[in-house]
Amino acid sequence: MSTTSRPVAATPEQVWEVLSDGWLYPLFVVGASRMRAVDDSWPAVGSRLHHSVGTWPLLIDDTTEVLDVEEGRRLLLLARGWPAGQAHVDISLQPSGDTTVVTITEDATAGPGTLIPKPLRDAQLHLRNVEALRRLAFLVEGRAR
Repeated sequence: MSTTSRPVAATPEQVWEVLSDGWLYPLFVVGASRMRAVDDSWPAVGSRLHHSVGTWPLLIDDTTEVLDVEEGRRLLLLARGWPAGQAHVDISLQPSGDTTVVTITEDATAGPGTLIPKPLRDAQLHLRNVEALRRLAFLVEGRAR
């Protein structure tokens, strides 16, 4: 699994506020183009984000589902983007002084992504998640001001 971390100049509660608003995901998830719907119970276990990935006119509609949640600390997601495949995405928050270290651990679990050799897959996921965490930090820190 690829693991990427970044400190965010905000409290875990402020980071969680963004993560628990499913409508904000296209603002920081690299590849997400738009949000079509968010289950009212998001981010409860079993709830889903209904999103599109890709670029118009080549958009794929799919979902991301919460597999496990520790409110204010962790989300384990099953992100789908078929026909590309699906992945487990584990987002955790760890307070560290005046910041929160946000860590994304991700790996493909089904589909063509699993055919990519692990070292190449991990490198690609790491680069994508460096950008995702950069965007998340801008969003959280901008709202925290």
